[in-house]
Amino acid sequence: MFFLVKKLIAALILPPTGPLLIAVAGLLLLRRKPRVGWALAWLGVAPLFVLSLPPVSVGLIMLVGDSGPLDQRQAASAQAIVVLGGGLRRNAAEYGGDTLNWLSLERVRYAAALARETRLPILVTGGRVYGGRAEAEVMRDVLEREYGVPVRWVENESRNTYENATLSAKLLRRDGISRVLLVSHGVDARRARREFSAAGIEVILASTQIPSLTVDSPLQFLPSMSALYGSYFALYELLGNVVSWLHLSQA
Repeated sequence: MFFLVKKLIAALILPPTGPLLIAVAGLLLLRRKPRVGWALAWLGVAPLFVLSLPPVSVGLIMLVGDSGPLDQRQAASAQAIVVLGGGLRRNAAEYGGDTLNWLSLERVRYAAALARETRLPILVTGGRVYGGRAEAEVMRDVLEREYGVPVRWVENESRNTYENATLSAKLLRRDGISRVLLVSHGVDARRARREFSAAGIEVILASTQIPSLTVDSPLQFLPSMSALYGSYFALYELLGNVVSWLHLSQA
């Protein structure tokens, strides 16, 4: 229940729901208190516009995340590859059931490339967040059936990054593994590394989707849904970093 409450609070605060609720409140107050109503309406609309700008989205991701290409010199000392689940597409009709969403698929694809290059064993981590199959089980199936890469460990009970780290650490330590390549997105790499480090696992970041400020077209300066999506993830991670910091400081 507490897990679902946290998810609900985050959904109500973060864009687009949070700013939209502020704008709606402003519109409802227009007749009785026009000045307050207009102020709230603009306070809700303006952030959505700003957060939909690609430069803002990329900047937020770079600020919150810990992005950068894998350091090959450090990678040589890793003992395993850990892949964090990024979510599922529930009841995907074309696949006859649950499959990976685009976040998880990007991580799995990069992990497969790393496994072929390094010959390191893979651990996949992710449980059942809203029911259905565990993320780790679907990731294992995709890695083995579609990429031809074997998976040694499947951690299928976790529902957040803290549990990803603590439950994966138990599996890894049983086999004497303490240093891993951690595959996630650049935007959540900082929090993931902190959680795994706190669990006693040394982390070498192997991030995918590393943001870039390269401009290919003037259209990149116009608002877009993809930019708003990126800003959402950055703000979600910012909120998650605060919660994670508070949790670790009390431990």
